[in-house]
Amino acid sequence: MAVTSESTTVWRGDLASGSGTTTLDSSGAASLAVNWRARSEGAESVTTPEELLGAAHASCFSMAFAAALARGGHAPESLQTTAAVTFDPAHGITGSHLLVSAVVPGIDEADFQRIAEEAKTGCPVSKALTGIPITLEASLA
Repeated sequence: MAVTSESTTVWRGDLASGSGTTTLDSSGAASLAVNWRARSEGAESVTTPEELLGAAHASCFSMAFAAALARGGHAPESLQTTAAVTFDPAHGITGSHLLVSAVVPGIDEADFQRIAEEAKTGCPVSKALTGIPITLEASLA
């Protein structure tokens, strides 16, 4: 069964001086301020499309990695994934870097790295991001 998730952004004003609010409609979990200044220069307490994309990539990768590890007989105790999505105003989104720290009892380094790479390419969000470089730095804690 397919599941559709929805978010809505209401924007007021032009790009440079305007601002908006993005609401996570399906879950109702958050309503977040967005604006160009935060996106192009960085700002606290205002999110960006790249931060939201990073959240999607980090959570999707973690799920894909946990599933792949368990299929290989190595269910993880914990995974911590950060997705750093880079935005350049002149070029757009230029990459996503996955930084993973994992506690996985009984797995050797080679299997861990192989499964991490498989999860990186198999994750549905990674597949949606095929137009940008995706890098991975995974370590056992």
